[in-house]
Amino acid sequence: MENKPYVIGLDLGGTNSVFGIVDADAKIVASTSIRTKGHADVNEYVACCCEALRPLIEQVGGIDKIKGMGIGAPNGNYYSGTIEHAPNLEWKGIIPLAKLFSDGLGIPVVLTNDANAAALGEMIYGAAKGMKNFIMITLGTGVGSGIVVNGELVYGSDGFAGELGHVIVDTSDDARLCGCGRKGCLEAYCSATGVARTAREFLAKRSDESELRSIPMEQITSKDVAIAAGHGDQLACEIYKFTGELLGRTCANFTTFSSPEAYVFFGGLTKAGDLIMNPIKEAYDANVLNIFKGKAQILISQLDDAQAAVLGAAALAWKQ
Repeated sequence: MENKPYVIGLDLGGTNSVFGIVDADAKIVASTSIRTKGHADVNEYVACCCEALRPLIEQVGGIDKIKGMGIGAPNGNYYSGTIEHAPNLEWKGIIPLAKLFSDGLGIPVVLTNDANAAALGEMIYGAAKGMKNFIMITLGTGVGSGIVVNGELVYGSDGFAGELGHVIVDTSDDARLCGCGRKGCLEAYCSATGVARTAREFLAKRSDESELRSIPMEQITSKDVAIAAGHGDQLACEIYKFTGELLGRTCANFTTFSSPEAYVFFGGLTKAGDLIMNPIKEAYDANVLNIFKGKAQILISQLDDAQAAVLGAAALAWKQ
């Protein structure tokens, strides 16, 4: 049998695409990234990715050393290898991404939802190691989720199960429009973009002092909110409280479905630490059904930044 000691993992995010060449011991031996945004044509995007990967592939001895590639992508369908109608990506419709990469690199490629890839990485290498039932919630440009039941990712009948970011949490007339086209989705409130929207709403409605007022309203990002909250800015802290309470309450509802051992939170927003995690825990405990009280752990991913998703995507490639 040919010696193919490596796989490629790709974490395809709404903003950046992060690649890792991973060995059998889950060590990322080489990595690079490119911007996802700005490539309106998917073929041009794939060509840029292949170009960025070439020096890495040479570094490990050429394409003959690569067993395959795994991709975690928004709205990725494990069954068909396609990205389908992803609201946070520039490419519309159904994109046969696994095939495009397979043709471009000449290796087998398998693809799944980005949050499923992160869940797989967490289960094999991270905070959920040894767990058979847990829910991964990714808080990035959007809100993603990977649901693991009895040690297996839940894909459903069509490959799309586990879109918890698109449960409706606000049914009021002025509920926020979500990128998916519906109103009131969790993602519209609890993603990084959702936090920035909350900041704008709070600033418009209130008159109290905040360092966020020194930033032009439309330019405020979740990072600005985190910096202000870190300085003890009251309004910024309340934005996190609002976000965390909504997440905690919604997770209490998810528990009725699969009774997980843990919720593992992953992504940029978790860097706010206790500012967001404490309201999540408090709201979860206050709202979860009595029979589930005190059972699920609320954890932050142990894997750095894109590592969980890259390693999860890589694990997908090893499994194929």
